[in-house]
Order: sequence, then C-alpha cells, then structure tokens
Amino acid sequence: MSIGELLARARRLAAHERRWMASLGLWATRRVHGIGDGGVAVGYSRAQAPTAYGLVFVFAIETVGVSFMLADHPVAHLVMLLLDLYTVFLVLGLHAAAVTRPHVVRPDELRVRYGARLDLRIPLDRIGSARHDLRFPDANTSEDEVLDVAVASQTSITVTLTEPVTAVTLWGRRRKVRTVRFHADDPRTAVAAINGLLPADR
Repeated sequence: MSIGELLARARRLAAHERRWMASLGLWATRRVHGIGDGGVAVGYSRAQAPTAYGLVFVFAIETVGVSFMLADHPVAHLVMLLLDLYTVFLVLGLHAAAVTRPHVVRPDELRVRYGARLDLRIPLDRIGSARHDLRFPDANTSEDEVLDVAVASQTSITVTLTEPVTAVTLWGRRRKVRTVRFHADDPRTAVAAINGLLPADR
C-alpha cells in the first residue's frame, strides 16, 4: 500500500471519528442529521440497541476494575483509563450515529445509511421496486452487485434498481450495485413510503 493510500485511509478514518463524535451531540439534544424538507426518517437502530448498551455496561465495569488494579502504577493507570474511556465513548458514539443518521425517503431519492460508516444516495428514478424481505446475510460472503447493510445481522428491505449506483465503503472502496438490502425498525411502513413515490407502472 502506497503512502498516498495510507494518508487517504487516515483522512477517511478521521472523518469517521468526527461524524460519530458529532452524533453524540445530536443524540444528547434529540436531533437527527440530514432529513431536510419533505424527508421521511426511517430508523434502524432498535435492533442493535441491546448489544450496544450491553457492551457499554461491560466496558464501564472493566474501566472501574482496571482502575483499582493499576492504582499503584499511575502512568499505566492513566493510559488504560484513557483507552477504556475512549472505548466506552466509541461504542456510545457508533450507536448514537445509527440513531441520529436514519435512512431517509425523499421525493427525489432514497438515502440508505449505516451510522457514520455509510451514506448511499439512490435517485428515486433508479428504483425499480422495494419490498419487505427479511434476510440474515452471511457477513463472510457477498453477491455480485448486491449491497447488504445489515443491522444485528439482518436486513428487512430489498430495493432493486433499474440502473446501478456506486457505493463507497468506509475505506473508500467503490463498487457498483443493482440490489440494496437494508434494515428498518418498521420495514412495512418504510416500503410503503418508498413505493408511494414510485410511478404506478413500476
């Protein structure tokens, strides 16, 4: 990997850090990001909430325990305290990003997001169909021209496109996709919102 590629990845990682940190502020003030006029927010974070809160609890207990264990070693205590606190805020921030950056159905596009990691804009005129379709995709395999945006290892909506769109990963990898599968807390309502904006002949 070249120096330029490493720098590009570092910039993307820094941007990701800024997004989830900003999401903590949005979450604390009960605001959401990027809905806009005429947009319908489609939440998807409910399925992962128990796991996120469970991890926060475990890491918080670990932070207290390690603090007692390293009380006589101030330098190690400080280093581990900072790492443990960062981990707690990271888990909270990633969940906050999922809460405050929902999918968005707009009159001109469908915006499929996954926290601070993914933001895919699909023009409405490229959507052929949308349907409720519960799946549990294998994270270790991928299909050609299919993007799975799973939450808690599941997707519940399948959108088929008439023309491909380009999805960009966290690390900047680009791929053309013709089918997008993603999760929603209320998939039937989300599908109805999407189909309600499509021409009647689709």
